[in-house]
Formats: sequence, structure tokens, C-alpha cells
Amino acid sequence: MELTLWTYEGPPHVGAMRIASSMKGIHYVLHAPQGDTYADLLFTMIERRGERPPVTYTTFQARDLGGDTAELVKGHIREAVERFNPEALLVGESCTAELIQDQPGSLAHGMGLDLPIINLELPAYSKKENWGAAETFYQLVRGLLKDKVDGQTTHDPRAWKQEERNPKVNLLGPSLLGFRCRDDILEIKKLLNEHDIDVAVVAPLGATTADLLEIPKSDINVCLYPEISESTCNWLEKNFGMPFSHTVPIGVGATKDFLTEIHKLLDLPLKPNNANNESKLTWYSQSVDSNYLTGKRVFIFGDGTHAIAAARIAKQELGFEVVGLGTYSREMARPVRKAAEAIGLKALISNDYLEVESAISEAAPELVLGTQMERHCAKRLGIPCAVISTPMHVQDVPARYSPQMGWEGSNVIFDDWVHPLMMGLEEHLIGMFRHDFEFTDGHQSHLGHLGAGKAATDNSSLTESQKEDKAISESVNLDSPIWTPEGKEELSKIPFFVRGKVRKNTEKYARQAGCRKIDSETMLDAKAHFKG
Repeated sequence: MELTLWTYEGPPHVGAMRIASSMKGIHYVLHAPQGDTYADLLFTMIERRGERPPVTYTTFQARDLGGDTAELVKGHIREAVERFNPEALLVGESCTAELIQDQPGSLAHGMGLDLPIINLELPAYSKKENWGAAETFYQLVRGLLKDKVDGQTTHDPRAWKQEERNPKVNLLGPSLLGFRCRDDILEIKKLLNEHDIDVAVVAPLGATTADLLEIPKSDINVCLYPEISESTCNWLEKNFGMPFSHTVPIGVGATKDFLTEIHKLLDLPLKPNNANNESKLTWYSQSVDSNYLTGKRVFIFGDGTHAIAAARIAKQELGFEVVGLGTYSREMARPVRKAAEAIGLKALISNDYLEVESAISEAAPELVLGTQMERHCAKRLGIPCAVISTPMHVQDVPARYSPQMGWEGSNVIFDDWVHPLMMGLEEHLIGMFRHDFEFTDGHQSHLGHLGAGKAATDNSSLTESQKEDKAISESVNLDSPIWTPEGKEELSKIPFFVRGKVRKNTEKYARQAGCRKIDSETMLDAKAHFKG
């Protein structure tokens, strides 16, 4: 554990809370000090839920440490069972309570309660939130189904044919505080229903303990979010013989591959479909307008699933150049490294946001696809950004239908990624023509006197281009060459989202060449130097 201003993932008990809050009839007793109740805010503020998580905290204080904290734990467990009457009880401890070593799960098992009790041992000092969610889901499924394991894995994913019914699948992995999980489920259900495939169980989001007991009755499992459900899918395959899908349907190509994989697992003929009519992304990529986007430099960072999917979409479906790819998830490091190597990159595996920001600055991309942290650093660097992954802010949890998966998800991704670049072009054009008489301060527009105004004196009323010029003027120091008015005028013609890279390369060349002043000739020489 390390002290930091920002973190990509919370401790593992927050992941356990996500599973408990996603399901119905589950209660979580968390041995934790009063300060650890902050996690409630994640669900009420970010998810905008009208109810608090189904969690009972022991909320011990310093004075309790001199007494019997084990009895305090048992008292809260007993009260939670009597008050909430859950179908299953999760029992665990936060990072602080872990130091006391009260072992609340063992205490709960010794109380003679008549309900399933799942003891969560989540090492807070070596694991993170997504691992905690995956482990909780795995332990819950395993705890409820272990008595049904008979040692024979004779499951037949083609049984639907003999039983003369539609094939049935389970969607595993969606949870609260996941990225657009609610809408992804609706989109994937719609997609599968169009191919006469029924969805039996969705878990953990919206599931009950009775639903989990029904999982083995389906033909196959769909692993929608590997960070959360892959370990559970592996256990179900090993103990029940249930195969599961490995393709995550984010993007046009991945959605096609997903349908192919599902039909192959079920031995179901694949209906022909026309993705060009299903998603605007495909149409746009083939249009003349998309030429503006071809070759745009993109830096991608997020959870493993969304980062890998974004790299494929960016490179294969939008024609971008991926200049950086990474994840904060240690559990997903291997597939992210493999995806990065396939496009000639070395993956960035880090949970240090400062290291990520430094990598973005060095790569000088024209678009950042990341988490809310990358949105902050991209704003400081003057680069457009779209959020593609958790951690996220409330603005990334829209009330409207906004999936990432399937055909409609491709449309949403198209909007979210392309619009920042288009607005960047608009900003660039305004900057280029700001010296035209029609843009001169004081000149009236067609609105007459409403168009005239006082000259801007603070950053809040400056355009991005003007802010960049101001920053250039203010950044002159003893180590940096001086930009002449002619040089600054030439630099202002460069789109603001690559201006930082051009400026840095030009100053580097000027220092190497011994130039104290940078004019348009210096910029041309620098361009020729780096292109050569």
C-alpha cells in the first residue's frame, strides 16, 4: 500500500462492496473503522443510486481496541442477519481491520447461523479493487454451487438441440461501478436475441442467490468483463464442463468475432448480418470525411478489457496510430502486453498516474483515451480526451442509453472519440484566422454591438490557441531559446493538439544547433531534421 493523491483502484473490500451492492438478497458485514465508510459515497454519488450499499460496518474506534473486538464483530453480524434477513452473508475486513486479525469470517461460521456464509479473505496490502470484486464473485458462486459438483464434467453445450429449445447463455461479469455495464447488458441481450439465443442469468448485476444456482443449467457462459468474471468462468468450466466465450464485443470487428465464437460454442449456424448497416462507425471510416482522422496519434490507458478493445478499434476501424497502450490492472498485464507487442509498442503497466502523465507527454498524442485521471492530465497538456474506462466520474455515468458493446456501442464510441478531434479542428481554425479583421477585437459581427467587447485579460476568456501563445511567452527562461514574433506566428498555425510536440522538438533542435532565437526558418530546419 502506498500513499497517493489519486488511485486507479480502491482496496479489495470496495470490490466486494460492488458485488454485494450489485446483487439482491446479499448482505456484507465489513469489519472496519468508522473512517472506511467513505465507500458508500461511490455508489450514491457516482452511480446515483437511491439506496446505500447493503453493508454493515462494525465501525470500531480507538477505545474499542482495548477490549474484545471479536465480540463487537459477532454482535454486528447477529444484528445484520436479524434486521436484513439476507439470503447469503458476506463477511470480511478492511485494510485497517486486517491488522487486528479478528478473523470475522471464522467468527461468523461459529455462530450457528442458518444461511450461507461466505468468508472473504482479501489481502488489502497486495491486491486491489477489481481483484477483490472477482474474488468475491468467485467465492460466492463457488460457495453456493460446490455441493452440486459431482466430479463429472459431461455438460453438453449442444443440449438445446435435443431438448428442442433456443440455446441459453449466462452473461457474467457486469457490476455496479463498472463502465457502462447496465447498458452493455441491454445491448448484448438484444444482439443475442436477434440470433435466437436466450439469456438465462445475468450476474452479479441484478442477480439473486437463486439465479446463481441456475447458472449450470445454461449451455455456455459469456465472460463479458474478464477482470470480474474470468476466474468464475474458469471454475465453472473445470467443475461443470461449461465452456465460455473469450471475445469481448467492443467495436465492430470484436462484435463480429463475438457472434462467431458464440455460435461455434453452441454449434449454431450463424445468420448473415450486415455490420455496415448496424453501426455508423463502419460507414464513417469508409467516407471521405474520415480522411481527417487517418493517422491521428492516440494514447490509450485504462482497465485491461477496455484498453485492448480501444487499441483494436483505433488501429483497425478508425485508422489511428496508437502511440501508447497500457493498464493499471496487474491481473490484465499479460494480455495488454501481448496487444501492445502486436502493434509494435511496449505496454505501460503502472498504477502511478504521474508515470502515465509523463508517458502521455513524451508520446505527444493528438487524442487520449483513458480514465478520468487521464482526462485531467490531458486537459493540462491541451490534448482532447475521451473516457473509456473506470475509474470514472459522475459525468461518465450518463442517465441516457450509452453502451460500449455491440453495434450501438460502436456508435457511442464513434461519437465519444471523433467529436473531441472535430472540436479540436474547429479550435484550430479559429486560432488560425484570429488575426483576420473579422476576428479582430472590437469588430462587430452580424449581431452588431453584441459582438464587440472588451479585450480578454484573463485565461478564462482566452481560446485554447491564445492560451498556448500566452504559455509560450511566459515559458521563456535561461535554458530555452527565445521565440521571435515570426516564430510564434508560425507555431500558432500548428493545430493546438500537436503544437506541444512541435514546440518541444523545435526547441530541442535549436539548443543542439546553438540557436538562441527561433523564427520560421528555424522551424523549417527543425522539421527537416526530425523528418530526416
